[in-house]
Amino acid sequence: MSTNWRISSFNGVLLAAYFIPTWAIIAFRIMMSPVHGLYDRPSISVALFISDHLHMAPMATVRVAWLLALGRLMVVAFFAIFVFFAARASIRKTGGCDEALAIALAIGSVLSFVSMWMASQVGETAALRLHATELLMLLGTAIVLVIERPAQPRTIPGVTSDALALEQSQLTHNG
Repeated sequence: MSTNWRISSFNGVLLAAYFIPTWAIIAFRIMMSPVHGLYDRPSISVALFISDHLHMAPMATVRVAWLLALGRLMVVAFFAIFVFFAARASIRKTGGCDEALAIALAIGSVLSFVSMWMASQVGETAALRLHATELLMLLGTAIVLVIERPAQPRTIPGVTSDALALEQSQLTHNG
C-alpha cells in the first residue's frame, strides 16, 4: 500500500492535516464573534488593513469577517473532499482527487497572498511570517501537482489491441 501513493497526494494529505483543523478553528472563531475573531492573531492583518486603510463601518467589517470565514471554510471543505477521495486507492492512483486539491490550493493561495500583502501594508511581521509560510506550503504543493502526472495504465509489451480483439468471444444472434 505504501508504494501506490503519488507525491502530490501524500503532500496534499499532509497539507490537509494542517489546514483543516487550523483554518476551521479560525473560521469558527470568526463566526462566533466576528469582530473579536477578526482581531485574533491569524486574521489581525486583515482587521488592521480594513480599519486603517479602508475606514469601513463596523457592519462592513463584520461582513468582511464573514467573507473571510467563508473563504477559509471553503478551503477546509475542498481539503476534506480531497482527503475523502485520496482514501480510495483507485481514485488516488488515477489522479481523480486532484481537482479538489487544486481548488483548495487555489483559494487558499489567494487568501494567504492577500493576507500576506495586507500584513506587509500594516507592518504586522508575525502575521506576515504566518501567511508567507502558508503561501509557500500551498505553492509548493501546487508545483508538485502540476509537474507530476497521474499513473498511466500498464500495457503488455508486444500485444496490440488487434490481437486482443481476435481473442474476444463472438456472440451469436438468436433471432
